[in-house]
Amino acid sequence: MHAFDVLGDPVRRRILELLAGGEQSSGEVVEVISREFGIGQPAVSMQLKVLRESGFASVRAAGRRRLYAIDSAPLAQVDAWLAPFRRFWEQRLDALETELRRGRRGG
Repeated sequence: MHAFDVLGDPVRRRILELLAGGEQSSGEVVEVISREFGIGQPAVSMQLKVLRESGFASVRAAGRRRLYAIDSAPLAQVDAWLAPFRRFWEQRLDALETELRRGRRGG
């Protein structure tokens, strides 16, 4: 599965956001995702499996718990793909920063 296919799903993106805050147990992920998206444990487990199989997440056993963490390699590939396009928004952000600095001095 291509990285953008993985990232195109809002549930998977949200799971990655949760994992960006640090390692999470599958139960913790299920609790948040079920509450926010109204889906059950089997559906969340399926999304965790997609993230794991596509390389975006890793899992380790800790007793009876399964702990998930982000694997940054696919995100680095996405970042590399985005590199040629960055100029389209970085210039605007630099201009915004300049205007904000001017506003602080003038106000």
